[in-house]
Amino acid sequence: MTSDTLKTPEDTLTLKRPGNTDRTLRAWDAADELLLEQAFIRVPESAGKKVLVVDDQFGALTLGLRRFDPVSLADSATLSEALIQNGRANGADNVAAPKSWLAPPQGPFDVIVMRIPRQLDYLCWLLRWSNDVLVPDGVLIAGGMIKHLPDRSVEVFNDLVRTKQVCPARKKARVVVCQRGDHGLEGWQGQWKGYPLDGGHSVNALPAVFARERLDIGTRLLLPEVRRVAATLASGARVLDLACGNGVLGLEALGAQPALNMVFSDVSSQAIVSAKRNVETTASAADAHFCHGDGVPEDTGKFDLILLNPPFHEGGVVGDHIALRLFRQAARHLENSGQLLMVGNRHLGYHRSLKRYFPVVTQLQADPKFVVFSARLQPLGAGRS
Repeated sequence: MTSDTLKTPEDTLTLKRPGNTDRTLRAWDAADELLLEQAFIRVPESAGKKVLVVDDQFGALTLGLRRFDPVSLADSATLSEALIQNGRANGADNVAAPKSWLAPPQGPFDVIVMRIPRQLDYLCWLLRWSNDVLVPDGVLIAGGMIKHLPDRSVEVFNDLVRTKQVCPARKKARVVVCQRGDHGLEGWQGQWKGYPLDGGHSVNALPAVFARERLDIGTRLLLPEVRRVAATLASGARVLDLACGNGVLGLEALGAQPALNMVFSDVSSQAIVSAKRNVETTASAADAHFCHGDGVPEDTGKFDLILLNPPFHEGGVVGDHIALRLFRQAARHLENSGQLLMVGNRHLGYHRSLKRYFPVVTQLQADPKFVVFSARLQPLGAGRS
């Protein structure tokens, strides 16, 4: 069992992952320790200096630096609940809710403390954005676990910021201290990338979004079933694209039945920005709603159809824990006559997991890597007189 206690340069924090029952998964890592250590060395003590924390995972950085009253910005909605729970556990009941890319803070900031993301394009985005919001003599402190740093990250740092110090690696983590560079987001061709769909439309997405440059093969296998089922739905039927990414599944449903009441939900704020842009571009008349949250929005009622290609990793942790949570939530928010359509990696054995929550599970499609399932709360036609 791992410890929940993180020792910071001036405090001791008790941190947990919200909703997690696996006590081997810690809510902080060695990169958080090194980032806090460097931040306490370099954050100015004088009043009025502004500190920004970017992509804190479960509150270690935001709470560890609370003496400096930092602004927290995160792509993932998981940080919101983590800050509430971990803030309460550490006597910080009034910690401010984190910002997201739906409405990012404008700056300027004197110090930015950043977790280095796994995606190279998202790292480019963050460094360019940081250049736009750092004061001229500001400091960027960026760190991550070495095994999770993207390839070519050294090259990207050299190109986009001025590296002042590469701190010695410790506990398989690395931190670099930088000053801002000359290149911001304006004019950068890498902000939006996408691919064409059948029918002449294209979908595009920001850098933090899964499979933004090409249709992933699991989704490709699911799309025909989405079209088939959506075409049978009545006008006004409620459909949820859960973990929507760029919104391609929901857009496919709208293509088959334009009169749906469509909800797009994702833990990534960049995914929500991207899905909204794609709907406005390709289905501007749709009755569409967008939710940035960790799972099924609690206040959205029930759905006739839920579409899902579940993530199978969270940070560096790979497994079915996210899918299980989404299955459980989907079952609570599905109409008795509705169904969940989902695709998953064959090796994860989702047919067994689905049966914990759905009495009726049917395999619809399969290839060597992926399987498409329909999951229902009751047999098709049950309850009809």
